[in-house]
Amino acid sequence: MKELTYDQLHNLPADSYVLVDIRDEGLTSYGMIPGAVNIPEEDLKSPGSLDHIPADKKVIFYCEIGRRSRDLYDTLPPFSGRDCYSLAEGYVGYIRASMSDSAVKEAKKEKAEKSIQKKFHKQLFSPFAKACRTYELISEGDHIAVCISGGKDSMLMAKLFQEIRRHRKMNFDLTFLVMDPGYNAENRSLIISNAEALGIPITIFESTIFDAVDTVEKNPCYLCARMRRGYLYSRARELGCNKIALGHHYDDVIETILMGMIHGAQIQTMMPKLHSTNFEGMELIRPLYLIRESDICAWRDYNELHFLQCACHFTDTCTTCHEDGTTSSKRLETKKLIAQLKKSNPFVESNIFRSVENVNVDTVIEYKKGGIRHHFLDEY
Repeated sequence: MKELTYDQLHNLPADSYVLVDIRDEGLTSYGMIPGAVNIPEEDLKSPGSLDHIPADKKVIFYCEIGRRSRDLYDTLPPFSGRDCYSLAEGYVGYIRASMSDSAVKEAKKEKAEKSIQKKFHKQLFSPFAKACRTYELISEGDHIAVCISGGKDSMLMAKLFQEIRRHRKMNFDLTFLVMDPGYNAENRSLIISNAEALGIPITIFESTIFDAVDTVEKNPCYLCARMRRGYLYSRARELGCNKIALGHHYDDVIETILMGMIHGAQIQTMMPKLHSTNFEGMELIRPLYLIRESDICAWRDYNELHFLQCACHFTDTCTTCHEDGTTSSKRLETKKLIAQLKKSNPFVESNIFRSVENVNVDTVIEYKKGGIRHHFLDEY
């Protein structure tokens, strides 16, 4: 398929083309190019999928980084009589192009920081500080590796850490750590651009995790997440850190609880902090634990920021994964289930969250503590 660059696109009259986003819901929910319509690649196989687009307009397809859209003609029947193009570098290219001007970057940094201090203080900074206080996540003299994946959650976490350190109520050091496990060049460049625009001084190190999981057929996302965690612990310790911070939020917690019950036949939660079992003296903390994802999205959209959902090199060919190794399709299914339940029970989310704070062991058939199983008949 013929390709168009962003410069060429900008030279076209706005009414002469229609942008078609061919990504799935897991990716488009994290943002689309303004004015684009979403027709997932799978739906393009249906006859008449473009009938609602005027025949005299150019159809410009785009995906995440430009590969899937470029190869459409190899996987789909020709779109008869249509003037079709692929947008080079896809959605990631659009984001990078919008962040290229240094004046724009400085303005975005100032607006993002001010919005945390003012407009979103109650929704973001207050629950961040509350989690740090309630779960004792930050201690005097800590050196915390703030782990940045390139997504909205970890980028916001970095800004919140900068803000709480500005208050100087406790002395601690921060290292903003980015691991490159084999990113596409486009994805790595986007992470760097966003970090520069937000004033986050990142430290990048490389690993070969993506190559290692390339040939794994069963649960590659789970293995990738476990390996990434290990590399982050190792590098953080080399840099003198005693903690790593991950960007899991409130919605991650309640989805994990529900997914464990539905898919794993177990009751467990995502803890606000953990001692590392393989790296003595290291801890993992989750300071976004009480922050709602909708508020993170509102902050992102208010500041016109665009982040990656998943930066792995399968981004164009898989549904993408989550930081804990679960596929986004399974997590998206759980999100929809919770949203459906909320229609009849507005307290369902807080009830799921609080359920693991109110476990009555006297009514549990069997539980596990320290790797040892305990049955109710043992003390009946």
